[in-house]
Amino acid sequence: MYLGQEHKILGDWFIIHFTENNGMAFGLELEGSFGKLFLSVFRIIAVIGIGWYLWSIIKKGANEGFIVSLSLILAGALGNIIDSAFYGLIFSDSTYQLATLFPEEGGYGRFLFGRVVDMLYFPVIEGRFPEWFPFWSSEPFIFFRPVFNIADSAISIGIFIIILFQKQFFKED
Repeated sequence: MYLGQEHKILGDWFIIHFTENNGMAFGLELEGSFGKLFLSVFRIIAVIGIGWYLWSIIKKGANEGFIVSLSLILAGALGNIIDSAFYGLIFSDSTYQLATLFPEEGGYGRFLFGRVVDMLYFPVIEGRFPEWFPFWSSEPFIFFRPVFNIADSAISIGIFIIILFQKQFFKED
C-alpha cells in the first residue's frame, strides 16, 4: 500500500488506512534526529524495565491477571520497537508510491529511525459540533479518529485491564 491508501472493510465503520507514525501515541513527535533516537532508546530501556519487572513478579507469584496485562503491554511495546527499528531499513519510502521490500538502494531510514505502521481506523461517528459549542462551533468531528495497530491495542488493553481490576491486582496484605 502507499501512504494514505484505504480499503473499506465494514462500510465507513472499519477501514484499513495505511499510515506511518514517526513518533509515539497519536503521532506526537520529539523533533529532529536526536528526538527520534531518544524516543527509540527510551522505548528499549522501558521494555527492558517492564520485562525485568514482569520476570520478578512472576517469580513472586503475582496475580495472573496482572501478569497477563503486563505481558500485553510488553508485547505491544516490543512490537512497536521492532517496527520502528527495522521498518525503515527494509522498506522504501511509501509517499505517493508503493513501498518496496528490500529495495536495491536500501530502505528510507537507519536502524532505530524507522516509522511504526498503523492501519486500523474506526471512525465510529462523524458529525459537526453544535453551534453553541465553545471553540469548535460547527466544526466537523470524527469520534475515534486515531489510526492504530495491533501492538497499540495490546498496550491499551493491558493498561485498561490494570486500571479496571487494580483492587484485585494490588490487594493489601
